[in-house]
Amino acid sequence: MGKYDELAKNIVKEVGGKDNINSLTNCITRLRFKLKDEGKANTEVLKNMDGIVTVMQAGGQYQVVIGNHVPDVRKAVDEVIGVLEPVANDGPKGNLFDRFVDMISSIFQPILAPLSAAGMLKGVNAVLAFALGATYSAGPTYAVFNAMGDGLFLFLPIFIGYTAMKKFGGSPFLGMMIASSLVYTGFIDGSATAAFAESGGLNFFGIPFSIPTAGYGSTVMPIIASTAFAALLEKQLRKVIPDVVKLFLVPFFAALITVPLTFLVIGPIMNVVSDALGNGLIALQGFSPILFGAILGFSWQILVMFGMHWALIPFVIIALSQGQPTQLLVASGGVSFAQTGAVLAVMLKTKNAKLKELSIPAFISGIFGVTEPAIYGITLPKKKPFWASCVIGGITGAIAMSLGITAYQMGGLGIFRYTGQISPDGDIKFAIWSMILDAVAFIAGFALAYAIGFKDDEDVSAPMSKEEAKLAATGQQNKIGKDEVASPVKGSVLPLSQCKDQAFAQGALGKGVLIEPTEGIVRAPFDGTVMTLFPTKHAIGLISDQGMELLIHIGMDTVQLEGKHFEAKVAQGDKVKKGDVLVTFDIEAIKAAGFSVETPVIITNTGDYLDIVETQNGKVTSDDTLITALA
Repeated sequence: MGKYDELAKNIVKEVGGKDNINSLTNCITRLRFKLKDEGKANTEVLKNMDGIVTVMQAGGQYQVVIGNHVPDVRKAVDEVIGVLEPVANDGPKGNLFDRFVDMISSIFQPILAPLSAAGMLKGVNAVLAFALGATYSAGPTYAVFNAMGDGLFLFLPIFIGYTAMKKFGGSPFLGMMIASSLVYTGFIDGSATAAFAESGGLNFFGIPFSIPTAGYGSTVMPIIASTAFAALLEKQLRKVIPDVVKLFLVPFFAALITVPLTFLVIGPIMNVVSDALGNGLIALQGFSPILFGAILGFSWQILVMFGMHWALIPFVIIALSQGQPTQLLVASGGVSFAQTGAVLAVMLKTKNAKLKELSIPAFISGIFGVTEPAIYGITLPKKKPFWASCVIGGITGAIAMSLGITAYQMGGLGIFRYTGQISPDGDIKFAIWSMILDAVAFIAGFALAYAIGFKDDEDVSAPMSKEEAKLAATGQQNKIGKDEVASPVKGSVLPLSQCKDQAFAQGALGKGVLIEPTEGIVRAPFDGTVMTLFPTKHAIGLISDQGMELLIHIGMDTVQLEGKHFEAKVAQGDKVKKGDVLVTFDIEAIKAAGFSVETPVIITNTGDYLDIVETQNGKVTSDDTLITALA
């Protein structure tokens, strides 16, 4: 049982249960629920629960204040409530490309694991057919393996109908109903088309239409477009159809309109678009396969960090689901092993015990193709090892393309992707080459990262100063005497008790002060490290070189701006010097959006100090001492 599992269960229970939760997000200190009925939540019970600091109700959110370990509690809560149905109009704001990438990732991410499993099953079947010969290929076991591997791809539109409809805010089972019409057996095997060939072909009330040769089985783009239309239509129908008959008339009319429209218009158009985009990528790849492989291999981890890799994945799925081998992503395979080699270099070279400990699970997960722990926790904060892995990834990507390594079906990640490179007749040549290339990438990533080194956080081989030796001898090596915090923001200083947010005002998260900014710049108040930078950039956690943990929270409820009007100048894990610019923000734009910019500056490890002394000055600049902590 996890550390926070019991707390998570109690939180869900006391906010009114899963059915009372519309959505859940979290910021740097608190869980932010949107509840259907806040009256069902037991606020006083939650406030008095161990592990909860307090409860706030503001900005249309029911906020359960946890503290710095809120990410761990959030994970435990997610395990309890599972996947929530999407809230309409809750999608990301941004440019068209950002929205496209978000849409594709939301649709394909839930089914990527079974897609990979299906591809691996097909790879296993190919190996068995190669090893056991024609007797096996003609037998029932081969047929069962084929059913396991091909079934999902054949009926892929039904799976996408579910996930796409959820993304677009419609009824998922209506999406499946629409998709099942597209993969109707008579259309897939051609029997329906053949039956009406002599009478003029397929038509709907006299309007002719055609079906692709293999039907719409294994297609992607038509069902995405038709569910987008169906979700919009469903919302409009719900507004005009009486409640007493809404249950069955809404899906009736939605299907009656969407399915024929898909056969007549949406399907043919989206097939043309899909073919054009796919051919464009193939043309780019064909222009110079080696250059294509070098660019994709070098940039793959960067694309993954920004979620942009999802723009390529649909075209790989389309090709493989239609039985067409592809090279589109083979160049991205080696870089994960280069990344894993770089992690090993960091693990062996660092003198920082915590970093060495974190490197072990990151190394293990990297072998299996899960490199996010390695990237975000190890190599990216150290910079040089990350870029070393990118360089090796570019080289191995170019080599992979020059060798013509090809994927025949979806495979897993890391060492599990080799089954996808086994041809249907059992040829394992490309899988062997990939194994060799991955081994080379691992060794080269390790060697380059180890050779160029990185700035380490701790050198335990350095001799102690006399003062450090004295403290160590008395068992007080962690005591720091006095730690000063320069003002991170220019503005007027107010007592923390005047903060509009009671969690801050009551000192629940630690002692500190409140600043009303007159300049939209946050500077480093001491030399230290960026411990936490929330994605919405409205809050930043720092740890000084002496061990002080500081939270700077720009504005009240500004997490709801989703990063708008904020710009981060640093990243999580960066070392900073006193006076460095951390974040800039637009004061007037934030106020115009209806939010306060009052900024709490909190020492979150207040308990490590004997006393916290705030400045008595009414106004401060970045040169002024804001807080003095005494140990």
